[in-house]
Amino acid sequence: MVRIQSKWFVSAALAAVVGTVGCGDSATPPTNAASHADHDHAADGHEEHAHPAEGPHHGVLVELGAEEFHAEVVHDDDAGAVTVYLLDSTAKEAAFSEATEISINLKNGDKPEQYTLTAKTTEGQASGNNSEYSLASKELLDALHDESTTAKLSLTINGKPYAGTIEHADHTDHAH
Repeated sequence: MVRIQSKWFVSAALAAVVGTVGCGDSATPPTNAASHADHDHAADGHEEHAHPAEGPHHGVLVELGAEEFHAEVVHDDDAGAVTVYLLDSTAKEAAFSEATEISINLKNGDKPEQYTLTAKTTEGQASGNNSEYSLASKELLDALHDESTTAKLSLTINGKPYAGTIEHADHTDHAH
């Protein structure tokens, strides 16, 4: 009788553990970048990582690292310029880099191109404290609007290299 009760207890305990753990932990966020944007940060316990769909300047957000930083890419079609703003992990506040230049690398078919954006400095700004980079280039703007072009942003923050893919945004719902 004791042996039957022991087996029942072990079976019940094992079932409880399997039922609690399950085959997949729904609290675990997706690991690939494509599905990252598709889940609700607040629902999976990552409120501290929640960030807006667009940046504070209404540009396209680029994730850098494991959301250590973000970059916001803003197209100014009227001025013919592209500006990149460095942002913190929440994509709400400015982040800073010692880099005086950053790069956007493009590929359309077999044709690679690289564009260099320079830091915009203001009077009184501390050296190595850059957060805004820009380049006036109609060619770069046209390439970023072309959905067959892939674009990658490359930069260094605190001596560490970062790269992120610049996604195409729907430019029909807002003014530039």
